[in-house]
Amino acid sequence: MIRSTARRGRHKVFIGMAPGVGKTCRMLQEAREVLREGTDVVIGLLESHGRPDTEREADGFEQVPRRRVAYQGVALEEMDVAAILARHPQLVLIDELAHTNVPGSEREKRWQDVEMLLLSGLDVYSTLNIQHLESLNDLVAELTGVVVRERIPNRVLEQADEVVLVDVTPETLQERLREGKVYAPEKVAQALAHFFQRRHLVALRELSLREVADRVENDVRDTVTPLRERVMVCLGHAGTSLRLLRRAARLAATMDAPLLVLTVQDPGRFLSRGEALLQERCQQLCADVGGTFLREESSEVLATIARVALERRITQIVLGQTRRSRLRALLRRPLSERLQHQLRGHSIDLHLISDPPDNGATGADPDGVGSA
Repeated sequence: MIRSTARRGRHKVFIGMAPGVGKTCRMLQEAREVLREGTDVVIGLLESHGRPDTEREADGFEQVPRRRVAYQGVALEEMDVAAILARHPQLVLIDELAHTNVPGSEREKRWQDVEMLLLSGLDVYSTLNIQHLESLNDLVAELTGVVVRERIPNRVLEQADEVVLVDVTPETLQERLREGKVYAPEKVAQALAHFFQRRHLVALRELSLREVADRVENDVRDTVTPLRERVMVCLGHAGTSLRLLRRAARLAATMDAPLLVLTVQDPGRFLSRGEALLQERCQQLCADVGGTFLREESSEVLATIARVALERRITQIVLGQTRRSRLRALLRRPLSERLQHQLRGHSIDLHLISDPPDNGATGADPDGVGSA
């Protein structure tokens, strides 16, 4: 039974790129510090996997006994949430947040058990490997060839009060494997040949670094300028769209920034065959240069560009600038000026890329973005 409390517990997650980086040891070390300060700390669930360093760090902590569960004739052990609630410490340490409980348990996933403890007012320290995030599942499978079955919703990490990245180099982790500090000796060769290949670890490390960096930026985005440049290029249906995209890709590469390719399609207007083919080519080029292609349906071009720019925390917008007739120039301000007005108060730079003199697009795409 959940005790009535007005306070939700605080959740601190220790995250790393793979097993063996030291998440559990780091969690125990930080918990020992608060234990010395007088905080009531217990271990709710610890998976040492027989690692001497982990068992040494856990020495001296009170551990809540696990509950035994019979499943298909086998006696298994799970975290005893009821016993933890009855003990009601100030802080509980829980390993392997993405774990799936034995079928028939009150809750299917360990992260759901943690949520129960948080709602009861208990603070929780937990550990997580980056590959268990739901949104990264397909990417991790593509990068490593391993389909991760145990996953947690991204919101669990997003709602955590604090996230600590526990990081080592791929070479250090491989050395730990060879020394038998991660898996039993008979499993080391297979691990190094598959999941723990250096190229896999490099990719997983980048994912974990990005995840924590994005979280830091989310925490401060309301008070300071974005910490990382982000480039967005707005494409229409002019024949110069590919050229514009390449220029934006070069800008993004120079800034080491992610690239977003935006096209805004009026829902009341159908694309011609040529325009549809051009859009397909732009999508392919976007993939080739490592960008993200986004197609929005709206009749309000400027408002949509501004909305997407603010939602995606864009810092640089690239637009095409074609030649306009004297009459059109007199009747209407260029799109770039109108967009600047929409974005006033935000630190977003506009880059206007002129068409070559013989592009032949004048009149077809007067503002450089067509109906985009």
